Amino acid sequence: MAMAMASVQLGRQTSIQDSPRSPEAKLGMQVEDLWDVQEPELSPNEKLNACFESIPVSAFPIAPQGIEIKSDASLAEAVQILAQNKILSAPVVDVDAPEDATWMDRYIGIVEFAGIAVWILQQSEPSSPRSPSSPNGAEFAIAANGMVSAAGLGALGPEDASITSGDFFEALTSSEFYKNTKVVRDISGSFRWAPFLALQKSNTFLTMLLLLSKYKMKSVPVLDLGDGKIDNIITQSDVIHMLAECTGLHWFESWGSKKLSEIGLPTMSPEHIITVYEDEPVLQAFKLMRKKRIGGIPVIECGGKKAIGNISLRDVQFLLTAPDIYCDYRSITAKNFLIAVRNYLEKHEKRSPMLSGMITCKRDETVKELIQKLDSEKIQRVYITDEDGNLEGVITLRDIISRLVHEPRGYFGDFFDGVLPLPENSRV
Repeated sequence: MAMAMASVQLGRQTSIQDSPRSPEAKLGMQVEDLWDVQEPELSPNEKLNACFESIPVSAFPIAPQGIEIKSDASLAEAVQILAQNKILSAPVVDVDAPEDATWMDRYIGIVEFAGIAVWILQQSEPSSPRSPSSPNGAEFAIAANGMVSAAGLGALGPEDASITSGDFFEALTSSEFYKNTKVVRDISGSFRWAPFLALQKSNTFLTMLLLLSKYKMKSVPVLDLGDGKIDNIITQSDVIHMLAECTGLHWFESWGSKKLSEIGLPTMSPEHIITVYEDEPVLQAFKLMRKKRIGGIPVIECGGKKAIGNISLRDVQFLLTAPDIYCDYRSITAKNFLIAVRNYLEKHEKRSPMLSGMITCKRDETVKELIQKLDSEKIQRVYITDEDGNLEGVITLRDIISRLVHEPRGYFGDFFDGVLPLPENSRV
């Protein structure tokens, strides 16, 4: 028996040595080695928790380049940086911070598309003093790390978003107000004394996975306290890509071979899915996403239950970077938005999640199949449909990560309550 196990282990090692492995796959092999030495009486879920608690977050592959936005950048420049680099958010660096500044003095906060969406919603309200025709531009605080400050939800108008004409955003982006709006220096942070929640390189992989799942963070900065700078930023998409690269490893196959229903996915019943109808204003989609704290929303055909497309928070960029594509529409509905953006992308960008249409799956698919689909399509969510194409559920990256690990009792201790006091409306 021992010889057989040794033979299997040797075969696995030989196979691994003979084939090139990505950095993510090599990380998965660390988990594999730890998996093999766990106590046999532990459940598979407990084994995974123990494995991830033994690996420092510094082991995660470093992103190719860290994108940062300077504190004196305009809103227009910030939008371009996020769009061009295909990222959801970026840290804001204080241009006046000394070279030897600590990370809390070097960074001001985080700019993300969620905050930019709120800014757009405020400009679209008829009573807003910050309309495109306003002669005086003023500095405007963008939401930091999911928290709303000057762009607060309470400042938004009625329940339904305003209908905008096809030339509204072209007028907005060409106005002096838009050009002069700044990523302000007094941007609010997520915590009372820190610009954002971050991990040290010595924190564990388990801590990072829990923050990206149970605690709803889209990304986690990892700090190098020595030079006071961000060493890495790990996103939910990065974790899903790592899992996709672990195909063939025993620990991943034992978990990934399970059907979605076996691990409790989807978690949401059809009647609780937040949707927008195709004839509603596109801003209603972004308003619902912001109000419900979700990153995407399906567009449903009028009078039916079938989805014709998906709008995500990152798609708000197309209202500001390509405002002229809507000029032929009397009003920008959710359907018009999807059509205009797809036509634009077909001409300017051949590979985009929006060109893939509505990505769906069935309940009997496996976790591995879903992970590979999410990774290859570079999307944040997939919709469960029945045989007739009607919506039955939604599964996000966060949902999958939350099924990979669990939070042990008392794991964080005073990590949130004492060390990092949270404001009342923080998302964590």
